Formats: sequence, C-alpha cells, structure tokens
Amino acid sequence: MLDQVTVRPSSRTLVGREPELERLREALKHARAGESVTVLVGGEAGVGKTRLVGELLGQARAEGAHVLSGQCLELGEEGPPFAPFAAALRDLLRAAGPAAFAGHEQEFARLLPELGPVGPEPVVDAQRGSLFELVAGLLARLAGERPLVFVVEDLHWADRSTRDLIAFLVRSARIARTLLVCTYRSDELHRGHPLRPFLAELDRVRDVERLELGRLDRDGTAAILAQLYGAEQSPRAVDSIHDRAQGNPFFTEELAACGDPQQCVDIPDTLRDLLLTRVDSLPDTAQRVLRIAAAGGIRIGHELLAEVAELPHGELEAALRVAVTAQLLVAEPNGGYEFRHALVREAVHDDLLPGEYARLHARYAATIEARPHLVPAGDAPAELAHHWYAANDLPRALTATLRAAVAAGERYAYAEKSRLLKRVLKLWEQVPDAAERLGMSHLSVLEETLTATVTAGDYMHALTLVRVALDEVDHDAEPLRAALLLHQRAGLQRQLGKNDGSADWREAYLLASRAPEERRQIMLRADLASQFAWFDRPEGARIAAEVAAAAERQQDMRVKVAAILATGRICRREESVEAGLAPLREAAKLARSIGDAAQFVKAMVNLSDSLFEIGDYAGSERAAADGAAEAEQFGISRSSGAFLFSNRAEALVALGRWDEADALCAQTARIDPPGALGLHWLLIRARLRLVRGDAGAGDLAARALRFSTRAYLEPQLRLPSHHLGIEAALAAGDLAEAVRVARAGLAEPALADQPRYAWPLLAEAARVAVAGAGLSPDDVASVAETIDIRYAAERAFAADMRATLDTGSRAADGRRTPGEAVPAARAAVTAWRADGQPYPLARALVVLAGAAAGAGDRALAEEALDEAGELAARLDARPLLEEIATLARRAGVRARGAPAPAGPQLLTEREREVLRLVTEGYSNGRIAERLYISPKTASVHVSRIIAKLEVANRMEAAATARRLGLL
Repeated sequence: MLDQVTVRPSSRTLVGREPELERLREALKHARAGESVTVLVGGEAGVGKTRLVGELLGQARAEGAHVLSGQCLELGEEGPPFAPFAAALRDLLRAAGPAAFAGHEQEFARLLPELGPVGPEPVVDAQRGSLFELVAGLLARLAGERPLVFVVEDLHWADRSTRDLIAFLVRSARIARTLLVCTYRSDELHRGHPLRPFLAELDRVRDVERLELGRLDRDGTAAILAQLYGAEQSPRAVDSIHDRAQGNPFFTEELAACGDPQQCVDIPDTLRDLLLTRVDSLPDTAQRVLRIAAAGGIRIGHELLAEVAELPHGELEAALRVAVTAQLLVAEPNGGYEFRHALVREAVHDDLLPGEYARLHARYAATIEARPHLVPAGDAPAELAHHWYAANDLPRALTATLRAAVAAGERYAYAEKSRLLKRVLKLWEQVPDAAERLGMSHLSVLEETLTATVTAGDYMHALTLVRVALDEVDHDAEPLRAALLLHQRAGLQRQLGKNDGSADWREAYLLASRAPEERRQIMLRADLASQFAWFDRPEGARIAAEVAAAAERQQDMRVKVAAILATGRICRREESVEAGLAPLREAAKLARSIGDAAQFVKAMVNLSDSLFEIGDYAGSERAAADGAAEAEQFGISRSSGAFLFSNRAEALVALGRWDEADALCAQTARIDPPGALGLHWLLIRARLRLVRGDAGAGDLAARALRFSTRAYLEPQLRLPSHHLGIEAALAAGDLAEAVRVARAGLAEPALADQPRYAWPLLAEAARVAVAGAGLSPDDVASVAETIDIRYAAERAFAADMRATLDTGSRAADGRRTPGEAVPAARAAVTAWRADGQPYPLARALVVLAGAAAGAGDRALAEEALDEAGELAARLDARPLLEEIATLARRAGVRARGAPAPAGPQLLTEREREVLRLVTEGYSNGRIAERLYISPKTASVHVSRIIAKLEVANRMEAAATARRLGLL
C-alpha cells in the first residue's frame, strides 16, 4: 500500500528572492570587513523569511563564519525572558562545551540553566547591565575568531528583555565583524504592538537596514510549482494557484499539497484552520461583518457593505476597526476595504452556513440592482450575475448572466464572456421559459458561446459546442449558418491535431455556395479560399477570384479587406512570397483604417511570416510587434494573436536578440495558446534553450515533441519538430535517436513543398550523417537534390549542409583530400553573412575552421574560430563555445572565448606516432611491437590521446585525426 501514501510537497530551493539574498550577502560582506551590521527582515507569515535567512546561514557556514540562531516564543511577554539568546547559547554549549563561556558559567546560567546553579538574587538593572555586557563580550570573542552571524527569529513574539538586549547590542555594543539578523511578521504588528516603536528606534541607528519581503510574482509561483511537481506546470495551473495564494510561498505549498493544482477547489483543512484562527479570536460582531464582507468579494466599498450589513453606523465602524487592526482587512484610500489575503476571504466565505450564504448574496444582488452606483462603474452586470446565481435565484441569474456576458464582450474579455455564456447554457435547462426571457434561441446562445470560446482559446470545449450546434442547425433551411459552423470545426480539428480539416471545408464551401451573396457569405468564402490553397491550390485560386468579383459588387470595406487578404495569401502560395507582400500590406492598411482588428491581425500574421521568409528579419519583427499590440488591445492574444508572438520571437532569434526572444516566449507561455498554436513558440524556446545549454532544455524539447504524436500536424510545424528532435538527441548524446528522427524527417512527403523548413532539417540531418554510423551522407544529399532554393536563408542552409558533409565525412573516409572541403565551408560562411543570422554564421565558421585545420591552414582556422567565438559569446551559446574551445585545442590555435592550447602542439611526437597507427587499425599489442614499447605503455598513450582529443574511443580519435589533418 506504500504506493498510495501521499507525500507532502515542499520547495527545495529559494525562489524569486535573489535581490533580497544579495542584500543579505552584502551585509555579510560588510561584517567580514569589520563592521557591525543589523538587518531587520519583515514580511507576512509564510512569505519566506526563514528560508531566505536559512540560505544566508548556509553560505555563512560554508565560508567559515560562526553561526548562532534562536527563536522567540509565541508566549510573548508571558514567556521566559531572553528565549532566543538562551536557544543560541544552548547550541554553542553543545558545539564548544562550557569552555566557550570563559569562566562565566555562573553568570550565563541565568540564561542557560544547564551551566549550573545561580544565586537567588533577582536580576536588577545593574546586574542586567552586567549580563548584557557578558553577552556582548561572548559575541565579541566569537567574532574575533571569525565573522559571526546571529539570527533572532519571530521578533514580533519577543519579550521586553529580549528587545532590550537586542537594542543594547545594536546601539551600544556595536560588535565588530558581526551581522545580526532579526525576522518578524509584519502582519502581526497592529497599532499597539510593542515592536512598532522598537523598530522605529532601531531605524535611526547607523548600519541598521530594514528589508521587507513582499509576495512572489507569478513567475515565482510557477518556479515553486515546478519544483514541487518535478515539471513545469501549465499556465492555467499556475494562474489558479497564484490567484489564490497571491504569491505567498507557504500558501502555495499548502494548495499544491492537494495534488493537481487545477483540481484543488477546496482549501486544505490544515490551511483553513490556520487562516480562520485569527478570525475566531475576534468579537462576534467583527466576525459577522467579516462574513458579510466575504460574500461581497475580496474588495468592497464602505457604502455597499453598510447597506448589506444593516448595522448601526457606530457598531459597523467598531467592528471594521477590529478587523483592520487584526490585519484581516485593509482600509483603502477610496473608503473601501480589501481582505489582506484572498485565501482568508475564501476561507471565511466557505465557512458560511447554506442559508446564510444564499441570503447574503441575495441581499447584495438586490442592493446593487437598486443602487448600481455602489459598485465601480461597469461592474454592476457581473456583480448581479454572480450574486443572483449564488443566491440560487435562477430566473434572475439567467437574464443577469446574459447581460454580464454582453458587457464582458464589450470589454474584449472573451474568456469571461465564454464562462458566463456557458453558465447561460447551463441555466437554460433549469429555467422553463428561458427563450422568452432572453429573446433568443438556444442555437443562437450556442453560437455566441462558441465564438467567445474560440476567441478565448478554449478549443477543446469549443469543439464540443460546435458539435452540439451542428446537431441543432437545419443544413437545408440555413446553409450559411451550417457552413460557418463547419468552417469553425475544421479549424478547431486542424489546430487540435485531429485531421487536416479538408472534408469540413469542402462541405462548408458547397453549403455557402447555396446561400445568398452577402457580407458573411463572401467573408466565409474568402477564408475558405485561403484554406483550399493548402490542399487544392487550383480550387483556392478559383474561389479567391470569385471573392474578388463579389467584393466589387458589394462595395463593402470589410468584404474588400477579406478579398484582398485572400488574394495575398493565394499569391504567396501560387506565385511567390514577394508577390503576396503588396496585397497583404494593403489588407492590413485597410483593416486598420476601418477598425477591423481581427482582419488586421490576420494580415500581420501573414505579413510578418512572409517578411521572415524573404530574409527581412527586422521587418518581420516590426510587423509582428505591430500586430501583437493590436491583438492584446482587442483581447485576441490567445487565439490568432498567438502567431504574432511566436513570429516575433522567431525574428528576434534570427536577429541574435536571444534574451528578448526568450522573454517573449515566456510571455507567450503565460497566455497559453491552445492546440498547435502553442507549438511554434515551444519549438523556438526549446531550440533556444538547447543551443544555450540551459538546464531543462531537454524537458522543454520533449514537451514540444509530444505534439508529433497527434494524428495531424501542419507541415510548417511537423518539419521543424523533426529538426528539434535531432538537436535534442544530439545534445543528449543519443546518436541512435538522432538517426531515427533524421530518417523520419528525410522521409516526409512535405519536404519538396516546404523548402523554408526542409533546408534547416537537411542541414541538421547532415550533422547526424557525419556523427556516426546509421545515416549515409548520400541519403541526405540525394534528398537535397529534390528541394528547391528560393531565398537567402535556404541557400545558406543548403551551403551549410554541403559544407558539413564535405568537411565532416568525405575528408574522413579518404574519398577526398581535406583541403577540398574548404571551398564548400567558405561558401557556407559567405551565404550566412549575406543572410545575416549570427548563430548559423558562427556554426559555419566552426565548420570552416575544421576544414582549414584539416588542410593545414592554421591561420584561417584561427581567424574563423576567433570570429565564431566572439559571436557565440555574445549570444551566450555555451555548447558552441565549448565546441570552439575543443577545436582550438585540437588544432593548436587560439580563439576568442576559448582557452589557449597548452603548447604549440596538442599531441607529443610519440603520441602522434601512436595515433597514426591507431588510424591504421592497429591494436595496442601491435602498436607496442611496432614502436618497441610495452603494451601497457601503448595503452597509456592511447588513453592520453583520447583524453586530449576529447573523444569517446579509438574510432573517433582516428576520424578526428583525419578530419583535422593532425598527422
């Protein structure tokens, strides 16, 4: 049964506290330099004060400092005096024995009874002063040996004597080489708390620093969850936990203990009890007001609360004052109140009795309905929908929810609109006269919900909605309505990897052709023309021509934009990318002028992609950024706008602006594009992480490659997936997997039709072909002969492939001399210079350096490696830097970013003799016979050669020797 035991997760390392930790390290540095430094670390319970200080103590111990720590007891003034000092001295006694107290055991026994008996006399002021001096003297002796770090935890519970002793150490003793760190809970410091004036006093002392620990941001929560679950969590899971825990690490861990972060609906009992402890200690009226406020939400205005509470003014204010003093509510400048923590509000709200719950929400709804000005402008529809639904008044909830959905759409809050419309569909079954109340049919509500759900990016649920809607629509009576639904289903199935959508698109076109010509019908046909271009080009071109003629007849600007956009897409596929640029730019300009955000975003997706293909990476980045800004403004980032984020990231990578690209990928991850929309940025970021040698790159690549298991994946995503699979396998040293993926990529039927994606794949396959057995260079070369070359990047990749094959394999197998590989390598470098991408240029320069070294041209090898090292260092491409350094050592040259070789020759003369025989296939015994040495000595020479060349075995050593011309 052990497999059923639940293990409580706990974050292992500090997350999101580097600036604060750096300040503590700086304080320790000053203490080491002879100063007396005090740092007061404040923050709410669970925010990570202890973990932060623990990280500091670990470093201090590692650096040889004395470390003492003690904790104040929750008993506060009623507890034993000097509790943290007693705890610290107890640890010192265990570690160093009584000798640490230098003959003052009797005096210290007042703090530490283990040291022996003390006199019966009380500690009066004079004696207390003597005790303080003794403590200071002890700490000074310890600090004299080596720097001292003294930590006092939970200062908010400190007794008066502890505070006085700390004040003495900070203000009077000022012990050199000492860092005193005190932690306290800022949310415990009510107005009359004795620590408030104490902290204010210490603030005025020189070398005292206050460090407030705030809550973690969303990325911090994501990092904690990744640690707890052993893998990066989905953006929705992170949002779910972060919205509830609000960046409190302890609360995050408690919620994560539920299991699946998205399924953790209820607060864990242990956390609930902890959250309600402070509430339970309040007077009855204050508890009642908190319950009423909790039903109103995390924030609530004073007037609304007063209306709902129906308490005398003085009684309400007294109760609120108690709640604010207890740090449960925060009074806002606008006269309202906010729960200090969302989980406190959630716990109080969940604790309401069922009848109390319904009555309070009904009272809120009735009050807001009568006086909508009591809530922020525009919030009334959503508030009414929420409260009537919570009050279980279903007829009112139905109409209020539809109004709230409409209002959410006007704000471009499509996810909220989708959620509300799904509730309308749920309530429809429970309210008998729903159609009459809403003035619309069930199918109309379904269509509205579907549109909002698609725009919000919830494709899986949208697929369910479109299936239900298609069952309800009459295809014969309403062909256009059915065609629109089929069009949506085709796109959803394609994006979710279920099929290519062609069957639904064909049926949609036939249905649309039977419908009267009007705006929606023409715009649908325009979209269909673009889709047909992928699986039936002649038909796509014919439909585009029909749409253009219809647009002329209609004289409708939106229709005209759709027609021009379709023409641009068809031109791009049928003629050339350049031919499609003008209509795409015209469509974008017209769409922006008439405020058609959806079509503007579509145009910019295609425009940015086209500009990238022709090598205008800067233009591609600008177009994608322009379109993305529009997508964000109109709330469509998660759907069609997702293409723009990844297009922009791809352009930034090409431009060598890798940090910006990675940050943009992180931003895209947070919006969590659905289906295959989420693959493009994953491919980009995984490749970026791989070429930088980042930890976790393999996991990210595996996540991207899981898309390949779907029934359908568009060629422009499937081919780069093979490319990434090869890179990931090579990075992991799994040559067999690299060969398998390369073979699968070379067998792709889409290669001939997709040169933009085919050539990078072929260039990567060439690396596999020269890395070892399993894939022939001729296999790669023969496939390459079937692929067209259109643009500069494709020419560069083709040259790259040829240079890799020539330098890596043909010179090694004796079919060509090493020098013959140099022209091909030079051609690759020239091609990449023309294209302008720095990373492929750096890789081509490394290939050129290898070819030059093999030909004996060390000057050229050094020049190429020097430039490659500069580029790789600027990009922080660590694996490439290591490759450059290795090649420089083997070739006996210097390279920027690579350590200088140990001497003029990597191998000694004797080792070169041994290597020559290794390349001829001699065993160690035969080498020994040939060179008149013992077999053991021969074995030692071979081992040294393998180590110096940084290869795995004799065969690789022989191949490297041939390739670099070491013999």
